Amino acid sequence: MGVRAEVTPNPNALKFTADKLIFEGDDSISVMPGDTSEHDIMNDLMKLAGVDNVFGYQNFITVNKEFDAEWDDVSPKVLEVFEKYGY
Repeated sequence: MGVRAEVTPNPNALKFTADKLIFEGDDSISVMPGDTSEHDIMNDLMKLAGVDNVFGYQNFITVNKEFDAEWDDVSPKVLEVFEKYGY
C-alpha cells in the first residue's frame, strides 16, 4: 500500500493518489470550508491547519492549501490522515 503526491498546474494543490480505491462509484466529492462530507477521510483532511478545500474521486484526493500555508507543513499531515485510513 502507498500514497504518492503529485504536483498539479495549481501550486496550491497537490494530488494524493492511493494504490487502492478510496471512493466507490462515479461521483466526485468536494468539500469546501464550512462543509462536511459523509466520508470521514475528507472531514479529517479539512480539519488540518493550512487546508482550504479537498476534492476526491475514486483513488485520489486533491488537497488545496491555503495561500499562506507551506506544503512542507501540510503534506506530512495529509499523509498521516491517509495512513490513519489504511492507505
